[in-house]
Amino acid sequence: MIIKELPDNEKPREKMLLYGCGTLSNSELLAIILRTGHKGKSAIRLADDILGLSSDGIVHLAECQIGELADIKGIGTAKACQILAAAELGKRISTAPRCDRLNGGSVANIVDIFMEEMRYYKKEFFNVLLLNAKNEILASENVAIGDLSTSIVHPREAFIPAVRRSAASVIFIHNHPSGNPAPSREDINITERLAEAGKILGIRVLDHIIIGDGVYVSFREQGLF
Repeated sequence: MIIKELPDNEKPREKMLLYGCGTLSNSELLAIILRTGHKGKSAIRLADDILGLSSDGIVHLAECQIGELADIKGIGTAKACQILAAAELGKRISTAPRCDRLNGGSVANIVDIFMEEMRYYKKEFFNVLLLNAKNEILASENVAIGDLSTSIVHPREAFIPAVRRSAASVIFIHNHPSGNPAPSREDINITERLAEAGKILGIRVLDHIIIGDGVYVSFREQGLF
């Protein structure tokens, strides 16, 4: 059945207007982004094809490539870009510091900001969180991307954003694609090097947080500094 043949209270857009977007399924939300189906296949069924690309379902969109979506019959490059743009907006919204999250002194707040994005990465991303003298978050920047198991970061690259933004202190955050946040010997060594480089530059390293799959390790909490 095509969407326009459904009762009004079952059509994704009308359902959203009546009951709110939280009542829509993942397929219905994607159908609104797609707007149209393809040759007898409704936008909802097309959305099901997208969600069926991986056993991870909608989570797969966080790492999906444009070509992978464009190859689905009825999607194409334009719709693939629309879908991934929406997915990227969702990631940015979930990680954007809110007014009540601006202070970088709470490990729990920082983890809350970055967990939902970084836990799904298939590669190691090494980010630096920049803070001012009041411990308020100025910005977050990626300074290195590794392969499936390693992230090579040099102190020079790690501190460039902090120097450029005149940050008073930094917190380093990276993920373990394995899902296990236990620090490796390399993690400990690079943290020590970064802390020493920070002392030379007059920029305090407050913490190094490793993100796993729903769990994390804080060097500060574990007394590893």
